[in-house]
Amino acid sequence: MSYPLFACGGQAAETASAGSFPDNREEEVMEDRFQMIGQYLMIRMPEEVDHHQAVILSEKADRYILKEKVDHIVFDFEDTRFMDSSGIGIIMGRYRKIACFGGQVYAIHADSRIQRIIGISGLKKVLHIIEEDGHEQ
Repeated sequence: MSYPLFACGGQAAETASAGSFPDNREEEVMEDRFQMIGQYLMIRMPEEVDHHQAVILSEKADRYILKEKVDHIVFDFEDTRFMDSSGIGIIMGRYRKIACFGGQVYAIHADSRIQRIIGISGLKKVLHIIEEDGHEQ
């Protein structure tokens, strides 16, 4: 089964294959990282966000965006200790999809290392960082 992936601005549509994961056990584990809370998609980022994890997270997030009524995305970095440029790509890609419809992208539980990566990469322009007290940084 294929799911069409939309794009704004007349960009060509892509498809994600439901069977594109290396094995089904990995997909089941990854499913636990996604939760709908109202119209917010909460994504619990893994301990290490690298290229391999990024592909799986992106595909799964895109499926949720298409199947559920997702208005905003919250990336939870509580477990994350390492993130390379692939993690930046996950966030930017989902931002592009959500922003087309007026949605916002948020980060919670971002420690100083993750906040530094967010700042250096320029993600701070599109990613709202929510502090422990609930206020936006």
